[in-house]
Amino acid sequence: MPFVEITLTEGRSPEQLRTLITRLTDATETSLGATRDTIRVVVREVPPTHYAAGDVTLAESRPTRG
Repeated sequence: MPFVEITLTEGRSPEQLRTLITRLTDATETSLGATRDTIRVVVREVPPTHYAAGDVTLAESRPTRG
């Protein structure tokens, strides 16, 4: 049973997330030959303050608007 997990920052629409799930399922089915009913996809959304690279969060690296 393939298990696909993806972590994204918050802010995408439900439609975008649904499309992502479908395309990940399609890619897993095609590349592994797995049947759709055995494929599991988990999408985790985190706030930009909880995602960092090089000790800088995404919230800190984004320009402020104002």
